[in-house]
Amino acid sequence: MGSSEFEALLDLSAEIGADPKLVQAAGGNTSLKESGILWIKASGLWLAHARERDVMVPVALEPLLEALARGNPAAEQAQDFVIAERNPSGLRPSIETTVHALMPQKVVVHVHCVETIATAALEEAERVTAERLHDIPHAYVPYIRPGLPLARTIAARLEEDTCVLVLGNHGLVVAAETVEAARALLERACARLAWPVRSAPPADKPALMRRAAGSNYVLPDEDDLHASATDPDNCRIAGGGSLYPDHVIFLGQCVTIAEPDETAHDIEAGFAVNGLTPPPLLLFPAQGVLVRKDISLGALALARCLADVTAHIPADAPIRYLTDAENAELLGWDAEKYRQALNRNERGIS
Repeated sequence: MGSSEFEALLDLSAEIGADPKLVQAAGGNTSLKESGILWIKASGLWLAHARERDVMVPVALEPLLEALARGNPAAEQAQDFVIAERNPSGLRPSIETTVHALMPQKVVVHVHCVETIATAALEEAERVTAERLHDIPHAYVPYIRPGLPLARTIAARLEEDTCVLVLGNHGLVVAAETVEAARALLERACARLAWPVRSAPPADKPALMRRAAGSNYVLPDEDDLHASATDPDNCRIAGGGSLYPDHVIFLGQCVTIAEPDETAHDIEAGFAVNGLTPPPLLLFPAQGVLVRKDISLGALALARCLADVTAHIPADAPIRYLTDAENAELLGWDAEKYRQALNRNERGIS
C-alpha cells in the first residue's frame, strides 16, 4: 500500500484512462514525486488498468535530472534510473519520464484530450492557447518528438509558476502539488480549450457491409468511429495527414480513404501488390468506416480518437499536420517500436 497521494493518483489514473476523450489506449501518463522517487506510468501500459495491475515505475529523480542537465542520452528512456528493487514487474518507464521530472510540482498528468489536440493541431495553436489560458500560468510548446527533444524544449520555456503545457500536435500536461489540485486544473484547462463539436450523420451500414464483402474488414462495434467518414469536413481533415504521434503509431501516417466505387477487397489487393500490410482503418466518405478483423485494441481506440479530434477542429481552420520527416522519426524510434510490440499483442476484434 502506498501513501494516500499515491493511492489517489492511481484512482485518478484509472478514471482518466477510462475516458476516451482524455486518454486513448496506452497513451497519456501520470506521475508523483515522493521521497526522491518519481513514480511514473510504465511505457505501453494503459492508465485505465491502474487499479487492476502494477502500472507505476519508480525512478530515481535527482540522478535523472542530473543526467538530463548534462545531456546524457541515457535520460531519454530513463531505464538506467529505475529503482530495480522497487520494480518487481520489471516495467519500463514512460517515454515522457523526462517531461514529468522537469516539472517541479509533485503531481503531473499528461493526457491526449481531444479538445487539446484539436487546438494543438492548428497553425494558430499558440495564439489560441494564449487567449484561452491567459490567466493560467502556461507554456505552449511547438511540436517536437516526445522524449529528450521534447524535454529540452520544455525546459527552455518553463517559468517558475508554469503549471500547464500545451504540446503542439500532441496533448496537454498539468502539474500541481496534490492529486486533487491536478484533477481540478485538468478539468479547467480542458474546458477552456474545447471547441464546438460537429454532429456527424449516422453510418450507412448496409452500404458498408457491401463494401466489406470478401475482405478482412468488418463493421466496428462502436458507432462513434464512423464520424470521421460520414461528416465531409471530418473526412477531409482526416485525409490531410497525421495530426498527433499516437495517430502515426497506431493507425499509420496516412488514413486510407476509399474511392467512390472501391471496395475493401480492392484496397487490400492494392496493398498486397506493393507488398504492404493493409491499414487497420478504412474511411468510406458519407458511409462510415471499416476496421480490419485483426485490429488491435490500441488502433481501435485511436480510430475513435480520430473521429473525436476531427469533429472538434473548426472546419475552416488552417491545420498543421506532422511532416513526413516527423512521421518517419516516430516510426523509427526504438521507444515507439517497444510500444508497437506491446500493442500488437492486444486484439480489438474477436
